[in-house]
Amino acid sequence: MTASARIAVVADDLIWATRLADGVRSCGALPVPARSAAGVPAALDGARGAIVDLTSRAYDGLAVLRTAAAAGVPAIAVGQHDEIELRRAARAAGATRVYAYRALFEHGQRELGGWIGSLPAPSVSGSAR
Repeated sequence: MTASARIAVVADDLIWATRLADGVRSCGALPVPARSAAGVPAALDGARGAIVDLTSRAYDGLAVLRTAAAAGVPAIAVGQHDEIELRRAARAAGATRVYAYRALFEHGQRELGGWIGSLPAPSVSGSAR
């Protein structure tokens, strides 16, 4: 995985946006941040994957997951461990996995590295989708 592997990081909370971007970077990929709904299309454009924080006030995390799925961008999500219905809804919206904040914080490099490493390679045309 090289720094050219772009990963959309959709998170409006500064701490989590920074942690997620640092995690992506530590796995050798390039984080492309989006902190609002308006920034999501640009972050997804050319992305090999997306990480979506479900507890945002600046965008609808489930809508972002549906948008990523429609664009063919594999996505994972992160949210509160006790929000079972939201986590189920995230899976239904297209998240391949939903992590609790604590689990991703404690095992982020291993989990993110495995996920990023499993993402499909870009097509010959250079598109991420």
